[in-house]
Amino acid sequence: MKARDDIGSLTLFSRRVILADREIAATVVVEDGVITAVEADTQRSDSADLGEDLLIPGLVELHTDHLEPHYQPRPKVHWDPLSAVFAYDAQIAASGITTVFDSLRIGSDDDRPTTADGLLDLSEAIETAKGTGLLRSDHHTHLRCEIPSRGVVEEAESYLARFDVRLMSLMDHTPGQRQFRDEEKLRTYYRGKTGLSESDLDRLFANRRARADEIGEPNKRGLVALAHRSGIALASHDDTLEDHVAESVADRVSIAEFPTTVEAARASHAAGISVLMGAPNVVRGGSHSGNVSAVELAGAGVLDILSSDYVPISLIHGAFGLAGVPAMGGLAGAIQTVTLKPALATGMTDRGEIATGKRADLVRVALVGDKPVVREVWRTGRRIA
Repeated sequence: MKARDDIGSLTLFSRRVILADREIAATVVVEDGVITAVEADTQRSDSADLGEDLLIPGLVELHTDHLEPHYQPRPKVHWDPLSAVFAYDAQIAASGITTVFDSLRIGSDDDRPTTADGLLDLSEAIETAKGTGLLRSDHHTHLRCEIPSRGVVEEAESYLARFDVRLMSLMDHTPGQRQFRDEEKLRTYYRGKTGLSESDLDRLFANRRARADEIGEPNKRGLVALAHRSGIALASHDDTLEDHVAESVADRVSIAEFPTTVEAARASHAAGISVLMGAPNVVRGGSHSGNVSAVELAGAGVLDILSSDYVPISLIHGAFGLAGVPAMGGLAGAIQTVTLKPALATGMTDRGEIATGKRADLVRVALVGDKPVVREVWRTGRRIA
C-alpha cells in the first residue's frame, strides 16, 4: 500500500517562470499532478506568490553515481541498502531532481567485481522503496555495462529479466584508449587507490588489454543487440576519436556520455547524438581528469545535457553557470540541459518543461548572488522537498 498520493493540485505565481524558450511572469495552475494552464502576465488571487524566486521545471538526471557512497560510505563498510536508497533519494530531491536514473554497474574489473558493489541488493532495495510510495523522486535505472568483462552480456540479460531499465551505457576502461588514452592518468589513479607497484600495474594493464582484445567486440555486439531488442536507449562513454562516434552512429546510440575531446563532441552533435557532460566540470571550471572542458563545448554549441555525476547539487549549479554562455540561449536554454533535453533523449515526452499538459514537476529557486538555492520541489504537483 502506498503511503501518500502521487499527485497534487496547486496554483503558483512567479515573476520569473522559466519556459523552454523564454522567461515570463505567469501563474502556473496544476490539477491532479498536471499543468493545466500557464497564464502569462497574470497573478491570480488564489495563487501562492513566490516573490522574487524563479520557477523552473524539475531536473532530469541521467547519470549519477551518488547512490554508491550512501551504500558504501567507507571502504569495506556496507550500509543497509534500503536505508541507503532513502537517504540518497532525499538528497536527490533536495537538489531539485524530480526524475533520476540510478546508475548501477554491471560487469567487473579485476579489482572490483559486480557482486562487491551490491548490484542486486541495491536494485531490490530500490524496487522495495518504490513500492512504499515514500520515494520523493521518480527513479529509473541506468545500467552501466563494462564491455571487456567476462559474462557481462549474460549478466545484463539476467538483470533485465528482473528489473526495469531505461538506459544502458557502453563503457570500456581499457588502459590506453578513450578516457585513459593517456595511460599515465590511470596509473596515477591506481597508485593512489591501491598502492600497487609499477610491475603489478604492468601486469594488471596487460591483462586488461588482452581481455579487451579477446572479448570486447563480441560483448559490445551482444549488449547493443540486447538494448535494441529490449527498447532501451543506448549511451556511449568517453568517446575520444571520430571513429568512436562512427561506431556509435552504427549502433544507434542516442547519448554520448563524457566525450573526452572537442572532435568527438562535435561529431556526436552533428550526428544527432546528444552530448552529455558532467556538471562538476562546469562548476569546477574544467575536467578533474584533464579532458575537454564542458564550458568549451557549450561555447561551441555542442553541449546538450548535463549530469551531476558525483555531486547531485552540481546539476542546478551547472545549468545556472552556463546561462552566460552566448551559444546556450540564455537561462532558458541552459535550463534545458537539465530538464527537457535529457527527458527527450530517453523518450520521456511528458516532462521537462513548464507547459500545459506536462507533468507538474517544479522547482522553486532563490538566488544568493548568482548561486541558485533550491527552496521547494514538487513532483506531479505534490511537494517533495
